[in-house]
Amino acid sequence: MDGFLLSRAERSVHATGTRRFFDDVHSATQALRSGKATIVVGALPFSRHRPVALAQPDDVEITDGPWQAPSDLSDLPPVRISAELPLPRVHVERVRRLVERLSLGEMEKVVAARRVALEADDPLDPLALAARMIERHPDAATYALDLSAAGERYWGHTLVGATPELLVSRRGDTVTCRPLAGTAARRADPDEDRRAGEELLTSDKNLTEHGFVVDWIRTRLAPLCSDLDIPDKPELTATPDVWHLATPITGTLRDPGTDALTLAHVLHPTPAVAGTPTEAALDVISRVEGDRRFYGGAVGWCDEQGDGDWFVAIRCAELSSDGRRAVAWAGGGIVADSDPVAELDETTAKLRTLLGALGA
Repeated sequence: MDGFLLSRAERSVHATGTRRFFDDVHSATQALRSGKATIVVGALPFSRHRPVALAQPDDVEITDGPWQAPSDLSDLPPVRISAELPLPRVHVERVRRLVERLSLGEMEKVVAARRVALEADDPLDPLALAARMIERHPDAATYALDLSAAGERYWGHTLVGATPELLVSRRGDTVTCRPLAGTAARRADPDEDRRAGEELLTSDKNLTEHGFVVDWIRTRLAPLCSDLDIPDKPELTATPDVWHLATPITGTLRDPGTDALTLAHVLHPTPAVAGTPTEAALDVISRVEGDRRFYGGAVGWCDEQGDGDWFVAIRCAELSSDGRRAVAWAGGGIVADSDPVAELDETTAKLRTLLGALGA
């Protein structure tokens, strides 16, 4: 796949071809401000120390409504799980040890993620997978993009997912964020499902976890905004698989020259994907999990006016260059009173977004 897709219910951005790769956020924003590029698309990795996957495309089509898949897309082949990394019981033990460290005051929160390796009988078409996810998750932001701009390790790889979480949107001098933190699995029975959502709204553990993210965004945006509107309490939002706590945040930029890509770079990674304090959590994640690559990063676009949308890169998989292998990720926020088994269940529920689309 040579291109970029970001599809939402209200608008889709589909870019093809590559005119130029960018080594870092600064060079991309400079190209936009100088008029050398009219739009930049791509992704930021989870780690700020890894290469970005940002590019100036040859052609861009921005249309109202979700992306309409062409009729000649290939069918998705059979896919099977080849490995769970780590094994579920090992993930439970990891979380138990993290809870012990949190109880000692080393951190207030850390996000623990796990991976599922997948194998396909025939090559997976990233756009065919994206089309399936648009059908299954019409309210999400579905994305598919070439990661080759990040260098040799990513050449020909693609990232495909359907995220419910807006990192930041910018239109003129207005900034919008909608962080998610605090999760409960959906239930098949309607009454039980409703109760699960109601209990999430009153869960001390989840409200505390959510508060870390809101405070982070407030601290990061306050110097850049003349005013911020942040509700006192989160609201409930849902995907087909899980309930989330969400807080809609809006602000007015002090400097209208602050563009969407710069805002994404300032905000990322939030405690929703890393933890609190951030540097301590990132150090633990690096030691325990290794490189998350682009899982937990940000995907989006920014135009020459500085407008754009950036979403948190969750509910996703990275596809190999031959399309026959993929790795899907899911994580959950761990605090001092987390239940390790419940945290495993949360990652399992989140993985359904990708695995369900693949039939794995």
